[in-house]
Amino acid sequence: MSEVMTKPAARTLVLNSADNVAVALANLDVGTATPEGVATLKRVPKGHKFAIKAISAGAPVVKFGQIIGFATKPIPEGEWVHEHNCSVGEEHGAFERNYDFCAGVIPTEFVPEAVRATFEGYRRANGKVGTRNYLGVLTSVNCSATVAGFIAREIERSGILDDYPNIDGIVALKQSNGCVIDSRGAIFDVLKRTTWGYATNPNMGGVLMVGLGCEGFQIPRFKEAYNITENETFRTMTIQETGGTKKTVEAGVEAIRAMLPIVNAVERETVPASELMLALQCGGSDGYSGITANPALGVAADILVRHGGTAILSETPEIYGAEHLLTRRARSREVGEKLVEIIHWWEDYSARNLMEMNNNPSPGNKLGGLTTILEKSLGAAAKGGTTPLNAVYRYSEPVTEKGFVFMDTPGYDPVSATGQVAGGANVLAFTTGRGSAYGCKPTPSIKIATNSEVYHKMIDDMDINGGDVVEGGSLEAKGQEIFEEVLRVASGKKTKSELLGYGDNEFVPWQVGATM
Repeated sequence: MSEVMTKPAARTLVLNSADNVAVALANLDVGTATPEGVATLKRVPKGHKFAIKAISAGAPVVKFGQIIGFATKPIPEGEWVHEHNCSVGEEHGAFERNYDFCAGVIPTEFVPEAVRATFEGYRRANGKVGTRNYLGVLTSVNCSATVAGFIAREIERSGILDDYPNIDGIVALKQSNGCVIDSRGAIFDVLKRTTWGYATNPNMGGVLMVGLGCEGFQIPRFKEAYNITENETFRTMTIQETGGTKKTVEAGVEAIRAMLPIVNAVERETVPASELMLALQCGGSDGYSGITANPALGVAADILVRHGGTAILSETPEIYGAEHLLTRRARSREVGEKLVEIIHWWEDYSARNLMEMNNNPSPGNKLGGLTTILEKSLGAAAKGGTTPLNAVYRYSEPVTEKGFVFMDTPGYDPVSATGQVAGGANVLAFTTGRGSAYGCKPTPSIKIATNSEVYHKMIDDMDINGGDVVEGGSLEAKGQEIFEEVLRVASGKKTKSELLGYGDNEFVPWQVGATM
């Protein structure tokens, strides 16, 4: 996407020769002469855009070589370009896009198996590989969430986990719904897939599922749907059958204690990087996201795919306006059309809820320099790299294809990441320009800052600085750095969010459908 690289001391950046805007790499005062041969007419904040050519009213505003919006009034060269003079247009971004299915597919050049990268992971009985070894207390309904928390807290308080060094911890994953739902409807399907996806994620060593007993999301029906038989590392119970809160906590603690020796009886072993399933996330994006951390993560995703692994791009509202770049990479027309079908579903979904797709950029996104959803999406899609799009999945569906894939999720990070982890992601990379505070259990989250200011300001939260890409670095070198960090984290290195204790409150299944 990017054609022009900046010099280390440059204060502006033009990303593509077709662009009619440039990006400020520092705060530019009124009258600043820029390398593009224009002088700024207004102050341009760092990360924001200014016109390098005059743009007539209604004409496209172009960045990354792609349309990011339309001028709502004449924009002279040197003018700051943002919400006051640029929007997605009257059609709310629904301008004609050439999906050109499969036209841009570039065959992947795989690394020979003999020299592929490896990491130290936990090989499970079903052949999958975990990067962590957690105990999970899952819930079928919010009514059992407090009891699940009591069980996890009692295990932690007892100190017994110290005797089992191969266990990373225990996490209570609490539903916010689970009742007054149609067992044949969308909510039940999503909760069912998401819950079972977490229970079977290879980063889970053992699971206890706790319900109330009378809820709509019935545990017996759930077990029947997936042909589940209880065993040494999967147990269920309900508060009503067990005899109330105190008895259920006691029974839950005993069930977990019985699992501990079995869950602990695993050792890390050398496995190929092809066993990695990397979730790609961005949150708190800014004007640097699509220039530094996101395309660098895309490079890392490409490297992983060449080593036989899997990378999952998600956040459907945040590829809106850039989906045509993905359909061109679709392995088949069927894959591309499935993505377009999902885009149309979102257009209808937002209209039914009296919203529009351009509602997505948050105030923080806009403060950081992102003006429209089209601009945000072009930067967000860069996380997906350049390899063929092999499959498209619904929310929380098991990801079975290798290579680069897409999963339909909302743009809200905890909800999106929950779907990816339910799909099987065993490691996660999360870029942020404004400084998102996020972590995940049971899947470790690597935080990548898009700019050096946020990296140093939030050093206790950030694992990698992507900002140095525009300070003399390169996307290729940063992508390699990210890939190597993924291997280290997959092998047991703790991320900053893990060290801070994040992950107990970030299980947020998508609530789609009617709650009665």
